[in-house]
Amino acid sequence: MSHDEFPTDTPAVVTCGLPYANGELHIGHLRTYVGGDVFARALDRLGQQTAFVSGSDMHGTPVAVNAEQAGVSPETFALDWHETYAETFPRFNVAFDNYGHTHDETNTAVTRELVRELDERGHVYEKEIMVAYDPVDDQFLPDRYVEGTCPYCGAHARGDECDEGCQRHLEPGEIEDPVSTISGNPAEYHERTHKFFAVSEFADYLSGFLDRLEGTSNAQNQPREWIEDGLKDWCITRDMEWGIDYPGAEGESVDLVLYVWVDAPIEYISSTKQYTDRVGADVFDWEAAWKEGASEAHPEGGEIIHVIGRDIIQHHTIFWPAMLEATDHTEPRAVMASGFVTLGGKGFSTSRDRAVWAEEYLDEGFHPDPLRYYLATNGGFQQDVDFSWEKFRDRVNTELVGTVGNFCYRSLLFAYRNADDLPAVETTSGEVTDRIDEAITAFEAAVNDYSIRAVGDATVDLARFGNEYIQHNEPWKLVDEDPEAAAQVIHDCVAIAKAIAVLFEPIAPETCERLWAQIGASGSVHDVTVSAALEPPAGDLAEPTELFEKVPDERVEELNAKLDARVAAAETDEDGDAEDDMADGDDDGTETEPDDDIPSMTDIDPISDDRISFDQFQELDIRVGRIETAEGIEGADDLVKLRVDLGVETRTIVAGLKRLHDVETLPETKVIVLANMEKAELFGVESNGMVLAAGDEADLLTTHEDTAPGTTVR
Repeated sequence: MSHDEFPTDTPAVVTCGLPYANGELHIGHLRTYVGGDVFARALDRLGQQTAFVSGSDMHGTPVAVNAEQAGVSPETFALDWHETYAETFPRFNVAFDNYGHTHDETNTAVTRELVRELDERGHVYEKEIMVAYDPVDDQFLPDRYVEGTCPYCGAHARGDECDEGCQRHLEPGEIEDPVSTISGNPAEYHERTHKFFAVSEFADYLSGFLDRLEGTSNAQNQPREWIEDGLKDWCITRDMEWGIDYPGAEGESVDLVLYVWVDAPIEYISSTKQYTDRVGADVFDWEAAWKEGASEAHPEGGEIIHVIGRDIIQHHTIFWPAMLEATDHTEPRAVMASGFVTLGGKGFSTSRDRAVWAEEYLDEGFHPDPLRYYLATNGGFQQDVDFSWEKFRDRVNTELVGTVGNFCYRSLLFAYRNADDLPAVETTSGEVTDRIDEAITAFEAAVNDYSIRAVGDATVDLARFGNEYIQHNEPWKLVDEDPEAAAQVIHDCVAIAKAIAVLFEPIAPETCERLWAQIGASGSVHDVTVSAALEPPAGDLAEPTELFEKVPDERVEELNAKLDARVAAAETDEDGDAEDDMADGDDDGTETEPDDDIPSMTDIDPISDDRISFDQFQELDIRVGRIETAEGIEGADDLVKLRVDLGVETRTIVAGLKRLHDVETLPETKVIVLANMEKAELFGVESNGMVLAAGDEADLLTTHEDTAPGTTVR
């Protein structure tokens, strides 16, 4: 691995976090896979040797639980979903070089070999631990068969992860007040012997690794807290039948399977190996990429880039690098952790059918490339993205149709109709060449900054220039007045369209292939590098067609109506139960005499009779933040521009605090932030969140203890 700018002379592997083979994909899931595909294609455009791989995560208790409910074996259940994913990703132009799964022969063999090596090198030991046990059903309960209370933050948590609170990985036996998710019975803790990977031995290495790690800041910063708190060794076995058997030493009998997060990341290696087995090591050498010292040309291994959701940062920046270091494999060069996708400002809910399903999007007749553009360029990669049909319509109609599509269609149509009657031009003007070169530079910088959004922006900005260029030069007037000038303008516009086809290919691959054919370029746009964007156009123009279709307002209304009807139908039986659970308060009727500095009861608004469900409350993403900087906004009497550290990122938030607080004293103040508040522009400043305060005096809500920024408020 190098830390040189891309492209490097070492092979690169881009991976995406493995989807659980456990249910339908919705557009929230697609963000990571589209992001990975865009980045892999962008590396290809730079001339970087790249393999883009992933696979289905077949093991783990969610698969076993749902297979049992479906009345089929876990293998049958998982394979069905694996095949669905393998068919779905290409329909969104997500083109993995290899898409395997964790239960195939390759991954089973590679996993057993790597774990055996960990064991033989002394990084694995046995330990007696307390494992949840259902005394009524007489069975041990691995991770996801248990729910209870997180011992760190007190939130409701799964047996292996505090998914609703602090996001920590939880070891067997840590969860408090355990309950069986199978029977609902209270669970007991019984002693069992399990295998542990000594992650704590790698604390110093991991600190250095995070200093070297590239990618998104949330992946670089979030794991440091876990190291500072002291790393715990990692239980890598489970009491269940579905999974890869622990590869004990010769003659050793181990009646355990490997924890799913052991074999899941190893699939990255296995999938790359399968790619090499299919195309040959001369095309891509998996060992040169993954094994230190395997190649004389690349002794430090290749460039490993993981594209993941932010909920699995810990696995990819703590456990996985430690495993790789312990077995002389290449450490990741970068981890790109995406934010979540919300739907109309609220979280996706599969149980309430509150989602835009991947299959549904295509069935509604939409092309995949506009969704790819929306997911890739709507905010920074680590920021949350909100999807609504209104926002989708606006970005498609304004940016894809109105900017990119409008320029390409109008310029190519004019060229198609007039080029044969004008003098031949072989070179692109200096002004246009310089502007295309600027777009290439911006594209290259975006890749090296791991900015998916900037990859798209480089092309859209070039298209804006193209629209200004053709409008300013008005070739339709020059055809008769100055044919040579008209010919140059037409040539320049086709050159810009060609550059757009090259640079926009990672975002909209199918559309750009169509644009490439309209220009009359030879070969496939998927096979060229960014240098082709500067090559003068050649070949016969085809009659162009519109690249993108407008989304009519009535379609948005129709789609919203369908979504609302689905959600209402799914919620009919659930709302009453949820609200009943929240309705039983502990009001003992006691009244107290108010102090002088407390508003009297007549000054306080009555409590609303309108109740919300627990699920609705869960959709509020409330975080602890720390104000880094504060400054008044010119022209606004009340508003202050804050930069607030939310742990995973720093946001700009506008708050009405200027008259009520000394602005200079606000930095370092802990505040509570509604993080998934819709963005708003106030006095020219985009506000990305809301700071919570009490009363007319804006008494800022804060924390009693020293809670870390980014901690979720429950």
